[in-house]
Amino acid sequence: MLDPRRLSLLRDVAATGTIAAAAERAGCTAAAASQQLAALERDLGAALLERSARSVRLTEAGRVLADHAGRLLTSLDEAERAVRDVAGLRGGTIRVAAFATAGTSFVVPALTAFRRRHPEIELRFTELESAEALPEVRAGTVDLAVTHEYIPLSRPDLRGLHQRPLYREPMMLAVPRNLSPADPGPADLADFATSPWIAALTSTGFQAATEMACRAAGFDPSVDIRVHSYPMVLSMVGAGFGVALVPRLAAVPQRGVTYLAIRRPTGLIRQIYATTRHTDRSPAVRALFRCINDALARTTSR
Repeated sequence: MLDPRRLSLLRDVAATGTIAAAAERAGCTAAAASQQLAALERDLGAALLERSARSVRLTEAGRVLADHAGRLLTSLDEAERAVRDVAGLRGGTIRVAAFATAGTSFVVPALTAFRRRHPEIELRFTELESAEALPEVRAGTVDLAVTHEYIPLSRPDLRGLHQRPLYREPMMLAVPRNLSPADPGPADLADFATSPWIAALTSTGFQAATEMACRAAGFDPSVDIRVHSYPMVLSMVGAGFGVALVPRLAAVPQRGVTYLAIRRPTGLIRQIYATTRHTDRSPAVRALFRCINDALARTTSR
């Protein structure tokens, strides 16, 4: 591997015509510069300079290497600036993923704040459910994913990943107005044992989560409708097709829907994480994590 410092000396000899002038640019003595150039010749096994008592000239090999040295050193300078820009949050790209509820409630505001603070960093976002996002983070195609798990359901494969807890949210019971109890206080799931149930996100285990919560209350739910998004769940509830469990962040105002807290804990909660690669120490990822925490705090304090 050629030493960039020696290449820089050769380039400066070509530009200035003397070893002394090249040494002055490098901030060393002429003798030290001459020794470094001789070492470069030994590394390559070729004469690069024609020396005389009063002057020095580049050989043909020296001219070829000096031309290449200029381009190589420019590329090295650009690489160093790019790395320093990324480390200083002045450049680079960060790739983000989040599931829909997190995206609409606090991730989009977090991305907006991040872009305002660090406009030089390119942001790329993909909406992904947690089961899809985890392998993307592991593969390096996503840098930070906001993911969730339903506790106490079994945990996913987290090899090579690092998770930082963001928010632990309880489940709410969404009921249509015609089934809303006179007392809007906390309800027992058992009171809705004979009601039709709606389950969301079957591909990510929410069907199992609904069944677990209902069985803890002493019954097996009759799931008549299965959909893949909370807006659709709430539309079906509002239209009177059944009741559903929804996490607190998904319990947004919806026509025809009443949200009830659950009186007796079911043991079911949704834990939200910021998931990154275990080895990732990117300053941009750390900065985005802070933006996400801030946006989430504002969301949950309302």
